[in-house]
Amino acid sequence: MNLLLASSDSAFLGGLTTILSILGSLGVFLYGMKVMSEGVQSVAGDKMRVAMATMTKNRFSGMLTGLGTTALIQSSSATTVLVVSFVNAGLLTLVESIGVIMGANLGTTVTAWIIAVVGKFSIAKVALPIIGVGLPLFFVGRSKIKSFGEVLIGFGLLFFGLGLLKKSVPDVKGALKSGETGTVETIQWLIETINNTGFGSVVLFMIAGVILTLVVQSSSAAMAITITCATQGWLGDLNTTEGTMMAFQNSAAIVLGENIGTTVTAWLASIGTGVNAKRAARAHFLFNVIGVIWMLALFKIFTPLVWEIADMLPDSLKEVKKLDDSLAEGTSAVAFANASKVAFSTAIFHTMFNLANIFMLIWFVPQISNVVQKWVKEKKTDEAAPRLRYISQNLVDLGELNIAEAETAIRRMSNLCVHMFKGFVDVLDHPKDDMSAEVTALKKIEDESDLMMQDITEYLVRCSSRDIGNANAHKIAGMLRITQELEEGIDCIYRLVKLNERRYKKGRTFSKEQTDTIREFAGNTQRFIEFTDKRLLSQISDEDMNRAEAMEDTSDTMRKKFNKNAMNRMASGDVRLEMINIDINNHFESIANHTLNIVQASHSMHEA
Repeated sequence: MNLLLASSDSAFLGGLTTILSILGSLGVFLYGMKVMSEGVQSVAGDKMRVAMATMTKNRFSGMLTGLGTTALIQSSSATTVLVVSFVNAGLLTLVESIGVIMGANLGTTVTAWIIAVVGKFSIAKVALPIIGVGLPLFFVGRSKIKSFGEVLIGFGLLFFGLGLLKKSVPDVKGALKSGETGTVETIQWLIETINNTGFGSVVLFMIAGVILTLVVQSSSAAMAITITCATQGWLGDLNTTEGTMMAFQNSAAIVLGENIGTTVTAWLASIGTGVNAKRAARAHFLFNVIGVIWMLALFKIFTPLVWEIADMLPDSLKEVKKLDDSLAEGTSAVAFANASKVAFSTAIFHTMFNLANIFMLIWFVPQISNVVQKWVKEKKTDEAAPRLRYISQNLVDLGELNIAEAETAIRRMSNLCVHMFKGFVDVLDHPKDDMSAEVTALKKIEDESDLMMQDITEYLVRCSSRDIGNANAHKIAGMLRITQELEEGIDCIYRLVKLNERRYKKGRTFSKEQTDTIREFAGNTQRFIEFTDKRLLSQISDEDMNRAEAMEDTSDTMRKKFNKNAMNRMASGDVRLEMINIDINNHFESIANHTLNIVQASHSMHEA
């Protein structure tokens, strides 16, 4: 009896140790992916953001952009969340976003290939040297080199995590030798029972893939678990041809489920966003579900085709086996060869499925767009909440790209400032017309800028609470200052509009001299605003810094000169009209001060 209890306790502890080892291996894998992704974003975040905003003008270039972005940052979830954010900010249309999402799906296949290829040799022999190369670079002062070191360390940890996962998941024969007969037999019975349900087994394994992805919240981690379990014999007997084919088909069905499970992240990110962002998330879900449905219909035809293609791959397994020190003792050459074929077949299946799905559906992007527009209908509340169009209310761990999203929103706010000043000039150019409709429209812009400043500020404060590094913290401080200065500048412009409206309602008209000086001052101010808008958040050269200071000095000189002229006219003219003139000049100077502060903040953001 005591012997049975001791054996039971030993089996329980062994099982618990295995589970914790698998979780620990996944932790290293996911952490490596996170470090690598953040490093890539630091090195190429701006370029990825520009590519996302500019290289998506048609469905094909958008697809390539999504593919490249996902392959770089190794996370389709990050790409799709970024797409949702860009649609939310108005930088991508719904139709453009669907192409990027298709490419992101194809980009996830890179992970499967990494796992399949890396699984053929001793990962520790590669992972640790990669980390060793990246470590000294990580301590270099220059941010780009440090970020490149992060990429290498993350890549090494990703490999190392895969190696640990491979060792943590015991193969079936090893589990039997260690005395876990009951557990092995139970799992084998369960797999066999499911497989005996015919086509139902495909559906059940697909559902398992959905659940697995929802639990680990990473399609890459789910893929790693799936391929590892399949190659260790848990999804089918690798010592027989029939069992190996079964292992591949089961892993392929799980992969289909993972394609559905990964859409949940973007769906969650769309909560609290505008209607088009919600539609982009639904388009991602619809695209993947349509793909899974047609693949289920062709599953028994498609998987044998993939199996035959896998046979065409170069076979150097005997040489590779000599390099692999992680195989359990007693693993047969047949089982090893079959395990490798299952891994490659799964990667091929994932790639061919996504390629075929893209080829089938990329021609129907407008129709998919129409479906999701009917699915998520426009509501009046979406128009009443302008903040939702500019920045997401959900902060996801996207590192550098979180800051890029805030930069996008700030640029939109700066464009709003330029547009509003042009609106003021339009009011100024029609001194005798009733411009109340234009004034009302400009008031809406001013209200919108208040909401934008609030959203951007809250978002940046939340970004700064993350582990973002000193360089990004310095950048965020500059962005907060720019946001504040933009909002105050827009307030000044609106006060100019109200001054002109008040002059109109009182029936007062400026003389030609007054009108000429105001237009001259307005022209100088507009040039300064547009000069700054083009250089916003960019690295400001010393020459541009000097030009900005000279423009502000000109504004100060004009204010003093024109106010003095207005004071001289008061003795013989309309005192109240001259006071309005002086107020206008003072607001022009205030706008110039805020504009110079924006240039200075942009300049300081890029200082070492």
